[in-house]
Amino acid sequence: MGIIPAEPPLRPGEPLPPPSIPLPPGAFASSALWLSAAATPPRKLGLADDRTTADDALRRIRSGEALLYAGDFRNARQLLAALGRRLTPRRSTGAPPAEAFRRERHRRREAHLLLNRLLVPVAAGWRIPLPRAPDVADALTGALGPAPEGDGLLPLREVLGAVGAHEWRKGGVPVPSLGERVHPHHGVFAPVRGEYADLGGAALEGRDLSGKLVFDVGTGTGVLAFLAARRGARVIATDSEQRAVACARENAVRLGLAGQVEVREADLFPGGRADLVLCNPPWVPADAHTPLERAVYDPGGRFLSGFLAGLREHLAPGGEAWLVLSDLAERLGLREPGALEAAFTAAGLRQVEVRSAPATHPRAKDPDDPLHEARAGEVTSLHVLRAWPA
Repeated sequence: MGIIPAEPPLRPGEPLPPPSIPLPPGAFASSALWLSAAATPPRKLGLADDRTTADDALRRIRSGEALLYAGDFRNARQLLAALGRRLTPRRSTGAPPAEAFRRERHRRREAHLLLNRLLVPVAAGWRIPLPRAPDVADALTGALGPAPEGDGLLPLREVLGAVGAHEWRKGGVPVPSLGERVHPHHGVFAPVRGEYADLGGAALEGRDLSGKLVFDVGTGTGVLAFLAARRGARVIATDSEQRAVACARENAVRLGLAGQVEVREADLFPGGRADLVLCNPPWVPADAHTPLERAVYDPGGRFLSGFLAGLREHLAPGGEAWLVLSDLAERLGLREPGALEAAFTAAGLRQVEVRSAPATHPRAKDPDDPLHEARAGEVTSLHVLRAWPA
């Protein structure tokens, strides 16, 4: 079915309104607004209910049809889980790491597109008008903003993702090196990989940063900025994502560090020079499929290249930078061994110390992970960099 164009024409700079989707006969309304921020509107829409099997649903979504669920919410969740299992193949062995990575990224992209074709209705106030549906109003408000007027559609996967993010935001994620919980917002990568925070915390142990200016570039939830502030530093933290900026600001207030940590929206550096520059950039030079993946995937290595290229001019005399980076890219064959050190030299930087830690995240210990061989040996390192004398 086609999509009704938005009317009337927009003023310059005005955001696009959600498109209206005609619904098939028997649906909860004759049309509904497409409310997703993560998926494109469907071009073909049919109904599914508690009688729909996973095999039939998979056949239909593979053909390009999106399915609007009209049954029990818990059964919809079970159907989504069954579809996910069918789209997760057993781990294959023998492929070179770069090829295994390419196949896995292609599979994940396909799964992302297909699973987002299982939809649920949304009524006024972010209510899901299905039997046994939970109250998701707060979660969807946090993820998507105020509820729109009128009926709408959302991928079930997006609803569940918003609910999960809302629970993390409420409960927080423990950061042992900080001795506190950090509360990630929806769309901001949670600090669940403790290696980078542990390395930063260990390097700061016993250091007095009173009177020092610290930049934290790509701050995310703000963990490295808070570690430095706890050592007495004044910190300017930056991030290019508005959600991350709001998240880090909120966490600074929660931790009583708002007076020491200023969070700004910026692509990389703030103006000026710092005594210490911290950065835990996305560590895999590959395309990101979703906004959240931009915390992990750095298309073309642009973030890392930009950081190294601009670092020297943002270091105060005698200052240093701490770059915390996984070596997964080298293990996957996405970056040549020695390329990172060569990039340091090309940027006029010298490496004066390296601290390393093995991977402790769950994927490193999962033998069924398609990239298990690379992940099992993954090492995260803190590279201490200084500028070569002019």
